[in-house]
Amino acid sequence: MTEPKKRPRTAPPEVRRKQLIDATITCIGRAGISGTTLPAVTREAGLSPGIVNFHFENKDRLLEETLKFLAEEHRAIWMKALARPDLGPAAKLRAVVEAQFHPRICSRKKLAVWFAFFGEAGHRKSYRATSSHIDMERQEICTDLCRQIMEEGGYTGLDAEEITLTLESLFDGFWLNMLMYPARFSREAAAAQTLNYLKTVFPGDFGD
Repeated sequence: MTEPKKRPRTAPPEVRRKQLIDATITCIGRAGISGTTLPAVTREAGLSPGIVNFHFENKDRLLEETLKFLAEEHRAIWMKALARPDLGPAAKLRAVVEAQFHPRICSRKKLAVWFAFFGEAGHRKSYRATSSHIDMERQEICTDLCRQIMEEGGYTGLDAEEITLTLESLFDGFWLNMLMYPARFSREAAAAQTLNYLKTVFPGDFGD
């Protein structure tokens, strides 16, 4: 067991919640969801044992809020690029790809949390309730961007929804490979290979 980290005696509630969420991410990455206990979380955060119940009521609520934090952190990165009026549809689609492999999002610790929720049947419902709407939002945005690229670039014979589904498969596949085989798969290579796929689909927009 690791020694508890020393924390200030008082802190705003949002600071304590973030400390507990960060500790939960670390614990899940190390021991999985079933092996993550409230005492382990508070010990990792360096906080008193009863503080989780004060801020999150119970373990399930803590897990839900941890997943929500990761989903919203991810969304904020690609939404920032989508809000830029100076970027065209191809640049925005590139930004979505790059956000998928951003170092703040695509760390082995956080990937372990995502796949813990994917893999444990008892928590898939929580994933669907907490994060699936963000996944669908991203897919709808990517499909719309593909349609814009097709229209502006004069591409024919393409299906925007199929391109988006292929992108989603690449995202999930590379995430899993990076988690399972970190020595063979990197964030940079994953992003480059995903953009190479877009280059084959939209050579006039992703050729460089």
